[in-house]
Amino acid sequence: MRDETKCLHSGYAPKNTEPRVVPIVQSTTYVYDSAEDIGAVFDDPTIGLVYSRFANPTVMAVEEKIAALEGGAGAMCTSSGQAATLLAILNLCEAGDSFISASKIYGGTVNLFSHTLRKMGIECIYVDGDAEEEEILAAFKPNTKAVFGETLANPALTVLDIAKMARVAHSKNVPLIADNTFPTPILCKPIEHGADIVIHSTSKYMDGHALQVGGVIVDSGNFDWRAGDFPGLTQPDETYHGITYTEAYGKLAYIIKVRMQLMRDFGVYPSAHSAFLLNLGLETLPLRMERYCQNALRAAQLLEASDKVASVSYPGLPNDRYYSLAQKYLKGASGVVTAVLKGGREGAVRFMDALKLASTQIHVADIRTCILNPATTTHRQLSDEQLAAAGIEPGMVRFSVGLEHIDDILEDIEQALR
Repeated sequence: MRDETKCLHSGYAPKNTEPRVVPIVQSTTYVYDSAEDIGAVFDDPTIGLVYSRFANPTVMAVEEKIAALEGGAGAMCTSSGQAATLLAILNLCEAGDSFISASKIYGGTVNLFSHTLRKMGIECIYVDGDAEEEEILAAFKPNTKAVFGETLANPALTVLDIAKMARVAHSKNVPLIADNTFPTPILCKPIEHGADIVIHSTSKYMDGHALQVGGVIVDSGNFDWRAGDFPGLTQPDETYHGITYTEAYGKLAYIIKVRMQLMRDFGVYPSAHSAFLLNLGLETLPLRMERYCQNALRAAQLLEASDKVASVSYPGLPNDRYYSLAQKYLKGASGVVTAVLKGGREGAVRFMDALKLASTQIHVADIRTCILNPATTTHRQLSDEQLAAAGIEPGMVRFSVGLEHIDDILEDIEQALR
């Protein structure tokens, strides 16, 4: 099936007389005929449902759909994108380990990597994602367990050279984890270019309507964990009857471990109703992504032509430094445009406050146009040095172009610039 069809049909196939729409299974627990039956499920939760802290039929239908869209072997939804990022790393790293990350990533992820994980004894080594392979390879340590990057960075809009990062990671027998939130699998499929694990904040374009927060981890099933140093996957898990994930589950070892071990302990699983709403967003994702790209390109062109704008970043513009990488990896540059207003923070704030249609809000990838100044909002916890490393200038605004009529969006930008 093509993506448009997968968005409507993957993950759920109703049988005779069953509901056409994915039903909401609003239950925390499931009934078994005997103690022997429920004991068997505790030995191997993949044969049945135990508890909705880490598995629910409604959520599982959405997980299967997202895995199909990304071309993965399996997926697990989480209660937020941050939770997906955290578990994706913790599934590989423990105290004393390190991982490498591109420096231009979401500010909340920087805080997670630089502070919270550091307190847990896990080191994040930042590199310039645009650097040559030799420079990135030099950052590896004997305890490095993964490479991380955003396919289209929030809000810097740098495009990750996925194939290059995958080569670097695989040469050291570690996986590449790609955050594919902004492109979604409609515009980019990182697994096709060598990524091993894909994560999303489903709160963004996948949901699309600013209704609920969520995340997802997708396992390609392609990485050979036995080739690297991953004892959590290749040695018996004493917390689960001594099971060895690579022996018991093969290609699904990573995604089964993160569910059976980490989701069991952290419990950051979404509700059935949240998954139901996410599925509604997924059903229209291809149509919405096409229009987001069209509208954003027009907005970027208008901003680029203004003498009140110092610079514009949008990989869909031919003169953008990431245009060639966008042509290689993306089917469209998504719906977010960043512009640096002349006048620094003050100029950015004046522009934002003058907008009438676009709303100022701490969100992105909504169906409604919205805007914010990352330096004073989402990334305000970062130092000036960290802001610069993340590709953020004080006068930058992150303009998330919505699905309103393009003429209304452009007229709002024009009057605000005036």
